[in-house]
Amino acid sequence: MADDTKNLKTTPLDEMHREYGAKMVPFAGYSMPVQYKAGVLQEHLHTRASAGLFDVSHMGQARLHGAKAAEALETLVPGDIAGLDAGNMRYTLFTNEHGGILDDLMVTQCGDSLYLVVNAACKEADFAHFSARLPDLWLEVIEDHALLALQGPKAADVLARYVPAARHMVFLTGATYRINDVPCFITRSGYTGEDGFEISLPAAEAEAFARLLLAETEVMPIGLGARDSLRLEAGLCLYGHDIDESTTPVEAALNWTIGKRRREEGGFPGADVVLGQIKDGTARKRVGLIPEGRAPARAGTEIQDLGGGAAGTVTSGGFGPTVDGPIAMGYVRADLAEPGTRVNLMVRGKALAARVVKPPFVKQNYVKD
Repeated sequence: MADDTKNLKTTPLDEMHREYGAKMVPFAGYSMPVQYKAGVLQEHLHTRASAGLFDVSHMGQARLHGAKAAEALETLVPGDIAGLDAGNMRYTLFTNEHGGILDDLMVTQCGDSLYLVVNAACKEADFAHFSARLPDLWLEVIEDHALLALQGPKAADVLARYVPAARHMVFLTGATYRINDVPCFITRSGYTGEDGFEISLPAAEAEAFARLLLAETEVMPIGLGARDSLRLEAGLCLYGHDIDESTTPVEAALNWTIGKRRREEGGFPGADVVLGQIKDGTARKRVGLIPEGRAPARAGTEIQDLGGGAAGTVTSGGFGPTVDGPIAMGYVRADLAEPGTRVNLMVRGKALAARVVKPPFVKQNYVKD
């Protein structure tokens, strides 16, 4: 069988993934594990019940340096970055002049810089965007570090064996700690809806630490398949599917990312469009969908109203292992966005009944205090 992962970039954990029996697939230009021997279902359920270790080293990491870095970044995103205290982080969005979403990213205020994590498929465009729009600041692209995500209700217990202070961190905070005398930047964050941490550490040290974590009885390696089903159950957007340049934060039900001050002041790309939509509404809205029966509705599935009229499109969909049934997200006409509304999903040419719900599909278990 031909190796379809040739000529792809690899992460520092590539050899370890193969040793653990991972099925490797091309993803965002990298060879990445989609699942291990246990399979997607068991990996998903294990993360919800205990702790899963994800290799997210393909993501783009950088630090933005400059005395006015936070204020400068606000010219590119609608989030309140200047209001972040040192050690706090925020989810925000790059917008274009039409209010469309170029990418979503995490920003942590480190005092002397802003630590950024952007999506793998967008990182080259994002970094070029920074350089073109903020030429007076230094964007330090971090290419010699891996990024691990330890997620699940047992994640804090596990990480505290190596970093005792991690147990006292709260959701959306970050700090530098030492693991085996190696400086690592750790945030209490992740994209599964569970408690967890993301650990940025030197690439040369990543495999050794990953093996230490996987030797803990609570921890299982988790691939891209379960990562996707976990984030879908948590109602979290996947860039390129649920959000992109054709969707605005308001259409995507991401108004909460735009703080009060930013709504009053504007000053970000597409502000007139976005703030106008907050005031006047939009023609469509991202919603959750629960199909009846067991058949999943995949991305691209047409949504119809009960009269057979065009109503929207599914952007993410599949089987939710925790809820033990099919779930989906998509965009529907604003008149159909109210939870409880009945719609039809056109699956294999047949109308599948579904109802609109407000994501998430599972309780989010972040540690906020």
